[in-house]
Amino acid sequence: MTSNPAFPVISRLFSAVFGGYLLASSIIVASGALMPELRASAVMASSLSSYAIYTAAVIWAFAARTTRGAWFGVLAPSVLVLAVAAVAWIARGLA
Repeated sequence: MTSNPAFPVISRLFSAVFGGYLLASSIIVASGALMPELRASAVMASSLSSYAIYTAAVIWAFAARTTRGAWFGVLAPSVLVLAVAAVAWIARGLA
């Protein structure tokens, strides 16, 4: 049984598109919880920076040595950022 040679490219593409979106949106959520400004202006400011974060995630997905590294490079920071956001939301009483 031979594996499809296009699988690593497709996996990296999904990592770039969906993993990058997850990372960018989780940073938006976290900055909304962590920034001391009004929540609306904090989310607006982080939404502008999300384009750079998404671009960096896409570059990372195709620059990683392995497909596992590509997925780990976008999922691990997303989980960490969402955990920090959850703690911040609970600490501020926003949950």
